[in-house]
Amino acid sequence: MNIGQAAKRSDVSAKTIRYYESIGLIAQATRGENGYRDYAENDVETLKFIKRSRNLGFSVETVGNLLDLWRNKKRASSDVKAVALKHIEDVENRIQELVSIRDTLKNLTQCCQGDDRPDCPILEELAGVMKAPAMCCE
Repeated sequence: MNIGQAAKRSDVSAKTIRYYESIGLIAQATRGENGYRDYAENDVETLKFIKRSRNLGFSVETVGNLLDLWRNKKRASSDVKAVALKHIEDVENRIQELVSIRDTLKNLTQCCQGDDRPDCPILEELAGVMKAPAMCCE
Protein backbone atom coordinates (compact mmCIF):
# COMPACT_ATOMS: atom_id res chain seq x y z
CA MET A 1 0.00 0.00 0.00
CA ASN A 2 1.16 3.56 -0.60
CA ILE A 3 1.83 6.15 2.08
CA GLY A 4 -1.64 7.68 1.78
CA GLN A 5 -3.28 4.32 2.38
CA ALA A 6 -0.94 3.55 5.28
CA ALA A 7 -1.68 6.97 6.75
CA LYS A 8 -5.42 6.43 6.51
CA ARG A 9 -5.31 2.92 7.98
CA SER A 10 -3.00 3.90 10.85
CA ASP A 11 -4.49 7.36 11.47
CA VAL A 12 -0.98 8.82 11.24
CA SER A 13 -0.35 11.59 8.71
CA ALA A 14 1.92 10.93 5.75
CA LYS A 15 4.18 13.74 6.95
CA THR A 16 4.52 12.07 10.35
CA ILE A 17 5.22 8.70 8.73
CA ARG A 18 8.05 10.27 6.72
CA TYR A 19 9.35 11.89 9.92
CA TYR A 20 9.30 8.55 11.79
CA GLU A 21 11.26 7.03 8.92
CA SER A 22 13.78 9.87 8.94
CA ILE A 23 14.55 9.39 12.65
CA GLY A 24 14.61 5.61 12.43
CA LEU A 25 11.52 4.98 14.53
CA ILE A 26 10.18 2.87 11.68
CA ALA A 27 12.16 1.16 8.96
CA GLN A 28 12.52 2.87 5.62
CA ALA A 29 9.69 1.75 3.38
CA THR A 30 10.49 -0.34 0.38
CA ARG A 31 10.07 1.44 -2.93
CA GLY A 32 8.00 0.22 -5.82
CA GLU A 33 9.15 0.44 -9.42
CA ASN A 34 7.42 3.81 -9.59
CA GLY A 35 9.61 5.07 -6.70
CA TYR A 36 6.70 5.40 -4.29
CA ARG A 37 6.92 4.10 -0.75
CA ASP A 38 5.30 0.70 -0.28
CA TYR A 39 4.01 -0.33 3.13
CA ALA A 40 2.98 -3.74 4.42
CA GLU A 41 0.35 -4.59 7.00
CA ASN A 42 2.99 -4.93 9.74
CA ASP A 43 4.09 -1.35 9.02
CA VAL A 44 0.52 -0.18 9.65
CA GLU A 45 0.42 -2.14 12.91
CA THR A 46 3.70 -0.53 13.96
CA LEU A 47 2.32 2.92 13.15
CA LYS A 48 -0.79 2.19 15.21
CA PHE A 49 1.42 1.09 18.11
CA ILE A 50 3.40 4.32 17.84
CA LYS A 51 0.25 6.43 17.67
CA ARG A 52 -1.25 4.79 20.77
CA SER A 53 2.04 5.21 22.62
CA ARG A 54 2.36 8.86 21.64
CA ASN A 55 -1.29 9.47 22.64
CA LEU A 56 -0.36 8.21 26.11
CA GLY A 57 2.40 10.84 26.19
CA PHE A 58 5.44 8.63 25.71
CA SER A 59 8.38 10.48 24.17
CA VAL A 60 9.62 9.46 20.74
CA GLU A 61 12.72 8.00 22.37
CA THR A 62 10.67 5.95 24.81
CA VAL A 63 8.40 4.78 21.99
CA GLY A 64 11.54 3.47 20.29
CA ASN A 65 12.36 1.51 23.44
CA LEU A 66 8.80 0.20 23.66
CA LEU A 67 8.95 -0.88 20.02
CA ASP A 68 12.13 -2.83 20.75
CA LEU A 69 10.42 -4.51 23.69
CA TRP A 70 7.29 -5.21 21.60
CA ARG A 71 9.33 -6.87 18.89
CA ASN A 72 11.45 -8.90 21.33
CA LYS A 73 9.40 -11.97 22.15
CA LYS A 74 11.98 -12.94 24.81
CA ARG A 75 11.52 -9.73 26.78
CA ALA A 76 10.49 -9.74 30.40
CA SER A 77 7.20 -8.02 31.12
CA SER A 78 8.94 -6.42 34.10
CA ASP A 79 11.01 -4.39 31.62
CA VAL A 80 7.85 -3.04 30.01
CA LYS A 81 6.27 -2.35 33.38
CA ALA A 82 9.36 -0.41 34.47
CA VAL A 83 9.01 1.86 31.44
CA ALA A 84 5.32 2.43 32.20
CA LEU A 85 5.98 3.13 35.89
CA LYS A 86 8.67 5.66 35.01
CA HIS A 87 6.24 7.34 32.63
CA ILE A 88 3.59 7.49 35.36
CA GLU A 89 6.12 9.24 37.60
CA ASP A 90 6.92 11.73 34.84
CA VAL A 91 3.21 12.39 34.21
CA GLU A 92 2.59 12.97 37.91
CA ASN A 93 5.49 15.44 38.03
CA ARG A 94 4.09 17.29 35.01
CA ILE A 95 0.66 17.41 36.66
CA GLN A 96 2.20 19.00 39.77
CA GLU A 97 4.02 21.54 37.59
CA LEU A 98 0.82 22.37 35.70
CA VAL A 99 -1.15 22.78 38.94
CA SER A 100 1.54 25.17 40.20
CA ILE A 101 1.42 27.15 36.95
CA ARG A 102 -2.38 27.29 37.09
CA ASP A 103 -2.36 28.46 40.71
CA THR A 104 0.22 31.16 39.99
CA LEU A 105 -1.74 32.42 36.98
CA LYS A 106 -5.00 32.43 38.93
CA ASN A 107 -3.39 34.47 41.68
CA LEU A 108 -1.82 36.90 39.23
CA THR A 109 -5.09 37.44 37.37
CA GLN A 110 -6.82 38.07 40.70
CA CYS A 111 -4.12 40.60 41.59
CA CYS A 112 -4.50 42.46 38.31
CA GLN A 113 -7.11 45.22 38.49
CA GLY A 114 -7.88 44.86 34.80
CA ASP A 115 -8.60 48.55 34.50
CA ASP A 116 -7.21 51.45 32.43
CA ARG A 117 -4.11 51.91 34.60
CA PRO A 118 -0.78 50.74 33.14
CA ASP A 119 0.50 48.86 36.20
CA CYS A 120 -0.06 45.14 35.91
CA PRO A 121 1.17 42.47 38.32
CA ILE A 122 1.04 39.84 35.57
CA LEU A 123 3.60 41.71 33.47
CA GLU A 124 5.63 42.59 36.57
CA GLU A 125 5.86 38.92 37.51
CA LEU A 126 6.85 37.94 33.94
CA ALA A 127 9.51 40.65 33.97
CA GLY A 128 10.73 39.51 37.39
CA VAL A 129 9.99 42.83 39.06
CA MET A 130 6.96 41.87 41.15
CA LYS A 131 6.88 44.33 44.05
CA ALA A 132 4.86 42.11 46.36
CA PRO A 133 5.09 38.37 46.91
CA ALA A 134 3.35 36.20 44.33
CA MET A 135 0.47 35.78 46.78
CA CYS A 136 -0.41 39.47 46.59
CA CYS A 137 -4.16 39.01 46.77
CA GLU A 138 -4.46 36.71 49.74
